[in-house]
Amino acid sequence: MPPPKKTSADLASLQLTCRKLFLRQHEVQVQMGVHAFEKKGPQRLWIDVELYVPYEHSTPQRDHIDEVVDYDFVRDVVAKRIAQGHVELQETLCDDLASTLLQHPGVQAVRLSTSKPDVYPDCQAVGVEVFRIK
Repeated sequence: MPPPKKTSADLASLQLTCRKLFLRQHEVQVQMGVHAFEKKGPQRLWIDVELYVPYEHSTPQRDHIDEVVDYDFVRDVVAKRIAQGHVELQETLCDDLASTLLQHPGVQAVRLSTSKPDVYPDCQAVGVEVFRIK
């Protein structure tokens, strides 16, 4: 079932009420792909994550890590999913990661993309992106 449609007003609201946390080009080795050459071993994958966190969950009063969404949380979610083994499609991985990240009580929305930089010699990368709002 496709996610519910969101309007430009929903996106504008996120920009006004949330802080955006991000991880850019988080490089991991992943067992991924449908082609025979991709099943021979892990390949490089870049993961970009943006978390939209309401200011009340991302504005520390005491300057302590427990007052915000920790970047380690994002890296742990990625590591645990990758450890589950081979994934055929980037779409599957993106959906799985976005759904898990969105379960965090402090996260209101997630934009996540994966890119495979080594698949084709004539382009920088091939990838998939999803955007989900609670």
